[in-house]
Amino acid sequence: MISNLSSLEQDIRDSVTQALKEDVGDGDITAELIAENTQAKARVITREACVLCGKAWVEEVFRQLDSEVNIIWNGEDGDLFQEDDVLFELEGTARSLLTGERAALNFVQLLSAVATKAKYYSELVAGTNIKILDTRKTIPGLRTAQKYAVTCGGCFNHRIGLFDAFLIKENHISACGGIEKAVTTAKALYPEKPVEIEVESLEEFEIAAAAKADIIMLDNFTLTDLKTAVALNKEKYDAYSKLEASGGVNNKTLRPIAETGVDFVSVGALTKDCKAIDLSMRILW
Repeated sequence: MISNLSSLEQDIRDSVTQALKEDVGDGDITAELIAENTQAKARVITREACVLCGKAWVEEVFRQLDSEVNIIWNGEDGDLFQEDDVLFELEGTARSLLTGERAALNFVQLLSAVATKAKYYSELVAGTNIKILDTRKTIPGLRTAQKYAVTCGGCFNHRIGLFDAFLIKENHISACGGIEKAVTTAKALYPEKPVEIEVESLEEFEIAAAAKADIIMLDNFTLTDLKTAVALNKEKYDAYSKLEASGGVNNKTLRPIAETGVDFVSVGALTKDCKAIDLSMRILW
């Protein structure tokens, strides 16, 4: 599917700038209680097992605040840590460590949560050929960050936004005058862009397959209908279209869906239903 995160570096800079603006504002008045040149060390500990994600965001926080802060990592993005493990250590002025603490941890706790959930889902389909995709159900302003985190957990990116691929849904189909016309028009408008179309029945699936959509989203299909669509796609349409299952996907339904033979399954929960990882920073004087 779509995996173009070329804007990630700029997005990291922009999101960190915004995070520091809203948190620090025109100055951390509490940090001013500490003598300006007081040096300190700190450890960031996870209180639960997690997949680490967010190194670049932490580094950017302290680059913008105080480039003299030294960060020592105990792993890479995508590495698994256990409860009470130290994710990273910091060395620098106490003021800088404390001022940057919340912004840095906010990024790591969210992105590690996404990566951890993605790893959990990816392990549920181990041994199958399916790829688990994220969706556009992301926190505003953090789309590329969350989509990066999804890849750290072993899942894959769907389209990044409305600009890099077509996803033609029911309302689009109705406005365009039907499935065949929607697919044909999309291919004529932007021949280089993938064309995906959502269908809600086997009858609609056959129309989309005959129109040679690049990807067909099988929305809320039963397991039986998913298997039928896979078989028809191979036997009647030479498997031209990739097939994506969507709707009603959870940890109990994921494996049976994967075993139907579809190519992809999209899971909105990867980015929208994540509980932040419990992290703690401890200053070592």
